[in-house]
Amino acid sequence: MIEKLVQDSTSLLRDLIRIPSFSREENRTGDTIERFLQQRGVRTYRKMNNVWAYNKFFDPAKPTILLNSHHDTVKPNTGYTRNPFSPDIEDGILYGLGSNDAGGCLVSLIAAFLYFYSQQGLKYNLCIAATAEEEISGINGLELIVPDIGSLDFAIVGEPTLMQLAVAERGLMVLDCVAHGQAGHAAREEGDNAIYKALRDIEWFITYRFPRESEEFGPIKMSVTVIHAGSQHNVIPATCEFVVDIRVTDAYRNEEVLDIIRRHVTCDVKPRSLRLKPSSIPKDHPIVQAGLALGRTTYGSPTTSDQALLDIPSLKLGPGDSARSHMADEFIYLNEIDEGIHLYIAILNKVVNG
Repeated sequence: MIEKLVQDSTSLLRDLIRIPSFSREENRTGDTIERFLQQRGVRTYRKMNNVWAYNKFFDPAKPTILLNSHHDTVKPNTGYTRNPFSPDIEDGILYGLGSNDAGGCLVSLIAAFLYFYSQQGLKYNLCIAATAEEEISGINGLELIVPDIGSLDFAIVGEPTLMQLAVAERGLMVLDCVAHGQAGHAAREEGDNAIYKALRDIEWFITYRFPRESEEFGPIKMSVTVIHAGSQHNVIPATCEFVVDIRVTDAYRNEEVLDIIRRHVTCDVKPRSLRLKPSSIPKDHPIVQAGLALGRTTYGSPTTSDQALLDIPSLKLGPGDSARSHMADEFIYLNEIDEGIHLYIAILNKVVNG
């Protein structure tokens, strides 16, 4: 049965590669995924370009595992030498936009879902969700349908990790900061220089160390990345604007970090969003222990994914290599898809049937 799933998954991935599915334009790949599941007797649900389904013997009294990956892609960069929408196979390599990020993960998770779909007596329900807008952290992707899916116990989020266990993921918070002074003539002792005020706050961002540190990532990283001030050489600037990029670890919630910052600096601080939260799953969680028992290793992922939109424990795991994501002539090895399906099934089997 598994070998048939591998064949069908490779065929599905090739179909998906043929269809442009840039973020917010995933309707046709949504149709393809929906049709693929329905042809196998699975009842599907859809909201905009998000498709999800439950195992055949869903029991509301049991906890539910979410299996999630995305079917949107970035736009191909100018370095492509191949047709990004031609799913060519050469020497065991499948080329095409979205093959690695995250088509291989998505079709492998769908295969694992189908493997367990008709099994009775599982300890957990399974929900497969193929979602949109991951590449732009959009509001009409996974975040849109989580309330419709229902109660979830934990999640496997399919992203290329070489099938190693990403047990934590950094969050992202971008701050727009404004230091206020008073304008004056540079030749006289006038004004209150906003640049000097900003420098004091910037020095704090450079030197401050948050008390709690992540086991996987160490300290939170804050970087001032943009600064604007002044209009001409002889005018003391009344405002100085700067941007801070903050990579929040699983030791804090975004709201906690923002509160600490506001208590230490004098500038106005406005976050662009608090949505992209850090995430983690305990190493003693059954799904992590199942992966470790199969020879997998754990690590912390520096890149963001749809894990950031979940308020439940989540494990990032999938075939392919994150280093290939968004590269020219993107590809995935066929044996990575085979391994991904076998390992997803083996890891889940230890939890749902163990």
